[in-house]
Amino acid sequence: MIQEGESKPEDLTRFKLPPGVNERLTDLLDKQDTETGLTAPERCEAEGLVDLAEPLTYLSLKAKAAA
Repeated sequence: MIQEGESKPEDLTRFKLPPGVNERLTDLLDKQDTETGLTAPERCEAEGLVDLAEPLTYLSLKAKAAA
């Protein structure tokens, strides 16, 4: 039973990267697959964004499965 003020599983589906951050991550991941690849700072940035995105994706998928 869910008490007032508690989150429901479907509420977790709204947790995702902001569009601009998601676009940046996509750009970096696309660039990594090119001949030039990523610079060291870009690689660090991409790794940080992936580290941020993974738990958000996990929560969203768990919420969708519970709904």
